[in-house]
Amino acid sequence: MTHAPQDRAQQQLFDRQALAARRARRQADALFLHHMARDEAEDRLSLVNRTFTAPAVVCPFPEVWEGFQLDAKIVSDADVLELEQGAHDVVIHAMCLHWANDPVGQLIQCRRALKEDGLLLVILLGGQTLHELRAAMAEAETAVLGGLSPRVAPMGEIRDLGGLLQRAGFALPVADLVPLTAEYRDLTHLIHDLRGMGETNALAQRLKRPAPRTLFQLADHIYRAHFATANGRLPATFELVCLTGWSPSDSQQKPLRPGSAQMRLADALRVPESKLGPR
Repeated sequence: MTHAPQDRAQQQLFDRQALAARRARRQADALFLHHMARDEAEDRLSLVNRTFTAPAVVCPFPEVWEGFQLDAKIVSDADVLELEQGAHDVVIHAMCLHWANDPVGQLIQCRRALKEDGLLLVILLGGQTLHELRAAMAEAETAVLGGLSPRVAPMGEIRDLGGLLQRAGFALPVADLVPLTAEYRDLTHLIHDLRGMGETNALAQRLKRPAPRTLFQLADHIYRAHFATANGRLPATFELVCLTGWSPSDSQQKPLRPGSAQMRLADALRVPESKLGPR
């Protein structure tokens, strides 16, 4: 059975055209998360005992990555990435995988662009990002509109995001996170910053009509009642998840087969071996 193009479009989680329009209105002073992602990338690459000579960076805002590394190829975030097969020894996918309609497909494209034993570093927003805003908006929308609408994009938890690397065929996958809390005067201040980041609602099934002002007024009140700091500021959690994986190579370490050990654990630890008693 075939589907018309409009049917396939309806299955997309994100409206990429709307996302591009939001990103086009970005403000340089609001891109602090993207600058943090660059700092994380630089720190993590400095800890790898290897010199990378053919890097590529997939990102939505190329100005953040200017001068990152000599001859680094900057690639726009798109469904099909402009990456040449086997051309890079490191690919950084920065702050855009959480907007991908096909995240595994994005990672597979990165793997194909890597040379053997090349490194992938992904930095994206994780599941606890803006959990305060989600809770306040959900309660306010239920009270004002009588139900919920798609407003905040779903984001993966670290345990699930790490599994994406394995599904995409990467070896030695590792996932960890960097938590950050920013504080705002009020909900309007927070939404202004999100607009400046290009991170406002681009869900395909979002409501297209304007929301009533009373919705945001109530959401601000709920946010403040549940989460405000001692000095009356509104905290907003951002969670940067960092994923690393390597393109497969015969030179990489492999786990030993069960039963193939050459020494008993008790001998290695120099302790007497004893059998377990009855349970």
